[in-house]
Amino acid sequence: MRILFMGTPEFAVASLRRLVEDGHEICGVFTQPDKPKNRGHKLMQPPVKEYALTKGLAVYQPLQVRDADTLELVQSLSPDLIVVAAYGKVLPEEILDTPQYGSINVHSSLLPKYRGAAPINWAILNGETETGVSIMYMAKELDAGDIILQKTTAIRETENAQELTERLAELGAQVLSQAVTELTEGKAVRTPQAAEKATYAAMLSREMSTIDWNRSAHEISCQVRGLIPWPCASTDVIHGEMMKLYAVLEAGEATDAAPGEIVAAGKQGIEIACGDGKRLRILELQAQGGKRMSAAAYLLGHPIQC
Repeated sequence: MRILFMGTPEFAVASLRRLVEDGHEICGVFTQPDKPKNRGHKLMQPPVKEYALTKGLAVYQPLQVRDADTLELVQSLSPDLIVVAAYGKVLPEEILDTPQYGSINVHSSLLPKYRGAAPINWAILNGETETGVSIMYMAKELDAGDIILQKTTAIRETENAQELTERLAELGAQVLSQAVTELTEGKAVRTPQAAEKATYAAMLSREMSTIDWNRSAHEISCQVRGLIPWPCASTDVIHGEMMKLYAVLEAGEATDAAPGEIVAAGKQGIEIACGDGKRLRILELQAQGGKRMSAAAYLLGHPIQC
């Protein structure tokens, strides 16, 4: 099938790679413009562009998608199908309706739950035990199109959003491959979403970072895991210095210490009392201006007496 692919971050690379490996004709790749990063503000290519160039694919980086030039470009490429995976731009109906087989999206949730920008993060933040991927027809309303296929996977107990993203990228690529085959063979189904069951996964913000130790150990664990790699959960209960937390473990032991009080510190990590009377063990952290390290390594230079 002749496919126009649209995607930007690492999550989307797995889907594009699978389409290439399946032997489809990729008539073009749309991705976000290169952006300056780090202190040197060097322009960095999106991961999808990097991969596409290694395969000799034509790459397009339009600043706008809601203009006549972009529509004309899409029409000139004559795709049979448009596949979108975390592109980062809302496409107008004129583009969505261009291909004969329509436009489909690889979405990292079990729709209609978690429509929107950060479904993987919010599934963890909300303490979900399972999630998955949905392949759907694209519609005017955000993430509201009919479902073609879905695949469920359990969220592992200590899995963070970055790790889950990597797994869902591969799972999404597998399900996409099946969906495109079914489209080609005329076997693809259209299952309307139950709109009344829809929930939304809003963009993350720095305001979500600060930990409230009055919450339960499990809720705080979900916060830490759900905010990796950005903006990261943070706290100032260790030496009064604000630091980011990258890995924690629900210790399980009960404590009568006040929420936010350090109750143990040693080779196993730093244990802090939570609002439900349980402890949360910090395993990995990063102090301001410092490097990411294990809590045990941090304690070597910053001992804590409990």
